[in-house]
Amino acid sequence: MTWLELAEGVHARRYEHLDQTLGLVVGAERCLVIDTGGDEVQGAEFAAEVREITPLPWTVVITHAHFDHHFGNAAFLPCPIWAHERCRDALVRDGETDREAWVRRFHDEGQPVLAERLAAARLVLPDHLLTDRARLDLGGRTVELVHPGPAHTDHDVAVHVPDAGILFAGDLVEQGAPPSIGPDAHPRGWPPALDRLLALDPGTIVPGHGDPVGPEFVAAQRDELSRS
Repeated sequence: MTWLELAEGVHARRYEHLDQTLGLVVGAERCLVIDTGGDEVQGAEFAAEVREITPLPWTVVITHAHFDHHFGNAAFLPCPIWAHERCRDALVRDGETDREAWVRRFHDEGQPVLAERLAAARLVLPDHLLTDRARLDLGGRTVELVHPGPAHTDHDVAVHVPDAGILFAGDLVEQGAPPSIGPDAHPRGWPPALDRLLALDPGTIVPGHGDPVGPEFVAAQRDELSRS
């Protein structure tokens, strides 16, 4: 686990498990936490790590409904939790099924501790929903929550920090592994979704898994998805 400082007040937290990357954007009055991890233990660890950087009140945004991005939510309560409106629907419909599948997988892989942690985590739904875009004022810094269209899921949300030229892309972008095209993915919509993110002109893109990359990496991944 390590912090990467990408710009003043903009940080990525890297985890060896699942090669995961969580995010933090700090303003003058509040901070924004981007995804919370895969269980309450990881969520509590991440919350404590955020507190090493800032004491400001936090808001959480969930990039999409897959288990490793939201089952740490309870560790940050009470706070506003943002997501796309269809993310909430997906969590209500599939959250427990997703949990059960990964609990079985962790047991099968000989990781009973991770299985027990995930089984015990509370499913906390977002209470602030967006359809297309939302702007959050952190005090002296505004971030944009952007839904670029169906891609990795039908409810992906990216977090744009315009004053720093940084974009947190969730699993719309992966570094170190090919993009994950699951049963809820929309492969045809994925390349144009990445085009919409590139049109924001970020200098640094933070994937949901892997190290931060530049726009040329995202363009290459878009081209690969177009050919698949």
